[in-house]
Amino acid sequence: MTDSILQFLANQPRAFAHVQGSEKYPQVEGLVTFYDFLDGTIVMADISGLPHEEETCERGFFGFHIHEGAACTGNEEDPFADAGSHFNPDGCPHPAHAGDMPVLEENRGRSWLAFYTERFTPRDVLGRTVVIHSMPDDYHTQPSGDSGEKMACGVIQ
Repeated sequence: MTDSILQFLANQPRAFAHVQGSEKYPQVEGLVTFYDFLDGTIVMADISGLPHEEETCERGFFGFHIHEGAACTGNEEDPFADAGSHFNPDGCPHPAHAGDMPVLEENRGRSWLAFYTERFTPRDVLGRTVVIHSMPDDYHTQPSGDSGEKMACGVIQ
């Protein structure tokens, strides 16, 4: 396992998405990278400009998903409507969609997250979108975890 981790640290990401906030959340921005690792993917996210409350118990948590759409465009009601729904090639119920990922925890407006998944490889998600939602995923409401509006989006390249 140590050799695999050392190889990972020497690799460049196989895919990435520059995430940008909607008109309502223009300060949200960041980079999500996808690395081949073992039989899956290490996902790393570095996001800034997330809404922040000064109260200790009001720390923000935000839904974080891969969506099936290929564009971060939309309409007045949903600025990222073309991002589509959660990436779910196997037709699994929520939260077992391939695109369901851990929530982002905000700390003074910033979030950094890394995790490993075998639900997809970087190649599987090329051309899809990464979306940050305004509320945390509750991991049980169907079909998408009641995670609120789409705040930010990026196309995976």
